[in-house]
Amino acid sequence: MTRFQLYIDGCFEDGARRFDSLDPATGAPWADMPAAGAADVDRAVCAAHRALTEPAWAGLTPTQRGKLIQRLADLLARDAQSLAEIETADTGKIIRETSAQVGYTADYYRYFAGLADKIEGSHLPIDKQDMEVWLRREPIGVVAAVVPWNSQLFLAAVKLGPALAAGCTVVLKASEDAPGPSLAFARLVHEAGFPPGVINVITGFGDECGGTLTRHPLVARIAFTGGPETARRVVHNSADNLAYTTLELGGKSPVLVFDDVNVESVTNGVVAGIFAATGQSCVAGSRLLVQRGVKDRFLTRLIEKAEAIRIGDPRLMETEIGPLATARQRERIETVVAQSIAGGAQLLTGGARPGGLSGFYYQPTILDCSQAPKAASLAQELFGPVLSVQTFDTEEEAVRLANDTAFGLAAGVFTTHVGRAHRMIRALRSGIVWVNTYRAVSPIAPFGGYGQSGLGREGGLQSVLDYTRTKTVWVRTSDDPIPDPFVMR
Repeated sequence: MTRFQLYIDGCFEDGARRFDSLDPATGAPWADMPAAGAADVDRAVCAAHRALTEPAWAGLTPTQRGKLIQRLADLLARDAQSLAEIETADTGKIIRETSAQVGYTADYYRYFAGLADKIEGSHLPIDKQDMEVWLRREPIGVVAAVVPWNSQLFLAAVKLGPALAAGCTVVLKASEDAPGPSLAFARLVHEAGFPPGVINVITGFGDECGGTLTRHPLVARIAFTGGPETARRVVHNSADNLAYTTLELGGKSPVLVFDDVNVESVTNGVVAGIFAATGQSCVAGSRLLVQRGVKDRFLTRLIEKAEAIRIGDPRLMETEIGPLATARQRERIETVVAQSIAGGAQLLTGGARPGGLSGFYYQPTILDCSQAPKAASLAQELFGPVLSVQTFDTEEEAVRLANDTAFGLAAGVFTTHVGRAHRMIRALRSGIVWVNTYRAVSPIAPFGGYGQSGLGREGGLQSVLDYTRTKTVWVRTSDDPIPDPFVMR
């Protein structure tokens, strides 16, 4: 089996113990992974803290930092195909998607590399005579970057890119589910020539690894992507070190389809929104809200497209849906789909394991929950290829259904009516609104949500500033002696 190692303080090592990672397409072990213990995590954080002020990193000019990040981007682009193959083997994501995503991730590092020497302070028009006051922006410190297994190189880039541009150092903690791509990425960090300790890459289990990292007293900032339950533990841990914390917690995203749309075009958008990446995406459009006048025609075409999706080996370019990442995820989906049907949802297609495949596969599934709103709330909680459908008559009803969730990461609106599109943009409680498209991303555009979809934003110029803290500098310009403070005048 392929053997991976942790990367701590510029060295590759095995960690406290080892474990097997399963290939989701077969259910069989394919790689031997390291697991960091508490002592390994402590060494990684201490290495990052030491590197923060050592001349090899702190002595670089911002332009030199940018060139080093650019070098990492070039190596990532060079090895995009091999990294994509590792990600496909470890997560089950289809090769056509991992290849495209890893290649585009290099552009994120290039974007942040270009911002490294664009971080500016400011002069303050202070209200006191003989004073010059300005703000400096300095790196916030050691960053704990915690990423899940899905789209992990992309999710690492939106944390490492701005952190490194700002001059921070990082401990990247990959999920114990499918950490292979992140551990392989560490080899590129080493080849790029980052000083020891600037970037450390670890993985491990539960509180021993993640808890030790997020409560560590030397961690100044936590950037977390994952589920709400784990996020609550992260926030609790951050009370120990008072680390500045951002959370990207995914969403249960609504897709609103009005009756003036081109059915063929929009069904393509809905299919991409929920069935791409086997539905294992934080912005998966898992809740379809369709206007009554177009519902029957729209669902007929949607079912046809869902049933035509090619399910199979994720390593083959012709495959359109691969397996789920873990067996427990499939079991959870099966349980919730059964509960939804028992609660009154109508199964329109899917709802079972496809025949002839040995891995963690599950069919593209559509549930009509128009007569069972409670079933819709069950189905919306999944991280898989399951779409719940509800019907609306008016814009007001569409907005009410769309906003009937504690989450608010993304939403899609499909309509040819410009005024309606703008009304929906204003009304939807969501950090991202896509109009007549879905799942578009860019390093230039901030990414984040409302409510339980998290705190803060990733991507864009502001994200670099979020990895700095300001220092206020006061300079007295008068040559006169400072007055005696105890002499009244």
